[in-house]
Amino acid sequence: MSGDVAAIRATLDHPIVDVDGHIVESIPLVIEYMRRVAGDDVADRFASSVPSFASRDDALLARVQDLTTRAPGVFIPPWWSVASNALDRATAFLPALLHERLDEIGLDFTILYSSVGLVCFAHPDDEIRRGSCRGLNTYLAEICDGFGDRLTPAAVIPSHTPEEAIAELEHAVQQLGLKAAVLNSYVARTAPDGRVWTDVLALDSPHDYDPLWQRFADLGVAVTVHSPSMGLQLRQSSSRYMFNHIGNFAASSDAFAKGLVFGGVPHRFPTLNFGFLECGVAWGVQLLFDLIGRWEKRGGNHIEQLDPTRIDVDEWHTLVDKYGGEQFADELVRLSMLAQSDNPPTDRDDFRATGVRDARDLARLFDRFYFGCEADEGTVGWAFARDVNPFGAVLQPVLGSDLGHWDVPDMRDVLPEAHELVDDGRLDAEQFRAFTCDNPIRLHAQMNPDFYAGTPVEGYAADLLTP
Repeated sequence: MSGDVAAIRATLDHPIVDVDGHIVESIPLVIEYMRRVAGDDVADRFASSVPSFASRDDALLARVQDLTTRAPGVFIPPWWSVASNALDRATAFLPALLHERLDEIGLDFTILYSSVGLVCFAHPDDEIRRGSCRGLNTYLAEICDGFGDRLTPAAVIPSHTPEEAIAELEHAVQQLGLKAAVLNSYVARTAPDGRVWTDVLALDSPHDYDPLWQRFADLGVAVTVHSPSMGLQLRQSSSRYMFNHIGNFAASSDAFAKGLVFGGVPHRFPTLNFGFLECGVAWGVQLLFDLIGRWEKRGGNHIEQLDPTRIDVDEWHTLVDKYGGEQFADELVRLSMLAQSDNPPTDRDDFRATGVRDARDLARLFDRFYFGCEADEGTVGWAFARDVNPFGAVLQPVLGSDLGHWDVPDMRDVLPEAHELVDDGRLDAEQFRAFTCDNPIRLHAQMNPDFYAGTPVEGYAADLLTP
């Protein structure tokens, strides 16, 4: 399949933009960067706290044999997650080599997301989380320096508080010069009574994250999320990595997207774009259907139709008399049945913060949602199913290659695999253009018109964004 790249490119009149390639970091080097910017204590404690980076036999990594035996409910960490051939493995670690190979792979530009960062921005220890993200972002900026015409790294932003997120976002953009960022889209919190719960930031959080959303908008950075949900609730297998992996990015993205909608973030910040990465688009289609279906039953004034005080009491008693028999003869029992589930909160409209006035408004919110799909994602076509989607909506899938990880056995197969959607008749040429070019450009360049300046994509992006 890898030999088809040049032939496919010859048929296209547009660039190929990858919004979710991956860089695989050298753990010992990253830890030294952490040591440099955050001190020995943070670096040493980070190094000893993360089993995902263990090895069977390496002098600089923790030994997998020394790790605690897994118990039910303690999820198994990822293993054998990096490319397994020497060329692709080296390409995942070395931006200089990736830069050299991008034409061979068939990509004009790629945004590199961290691998280690998925652990850094979720670390429960405040000092380790903030220090590891600062050290990692410094590593990413320096190792990718000089290759900005074809690739750029995404800064890793911790989000346990809006203050720490703003501090790291500002440092990454204003000091390190990074122009993309990935946010931890949920925080596992512990309540005073010991109960563990998941905060999705945009809804019901103990913190006000609006200053963070405003800072993303001010700095011209799209909000992208790539948070694994392995280890949470129904993804806690202690023996099967794949059990935990399937759907895990979609689950966290779905929760964050619902939080954004119900919390009114897109309504209050109408210029912000949101990217949900490595999660496919099928859940986005389902979410749009679900939101509209519920709005039409319970949104706005619709909710009042469900108020049980509207029931005709005389008709109620007549029906119970006729069909209830002796079991339902007691008037108190009857009245309790009439009052059952009459427990509304003070604010009854769950859609009150969304800015939605009719169901079409929900579909319009999705105009600023972008859904990361890998090259072999078979459901991309669902985004374009105008004849099925509500109001003929078209969602916005974006190509995210996941370069460097186990699910890309040969980097040269990314473009041919993606183009199989056209070859098999599941996308037409214009839909393929949207998936691999126009949508990826809009995700970032609508926020920052200079995002693709100095890249092979610059001219096309300028024409695309011209009204």
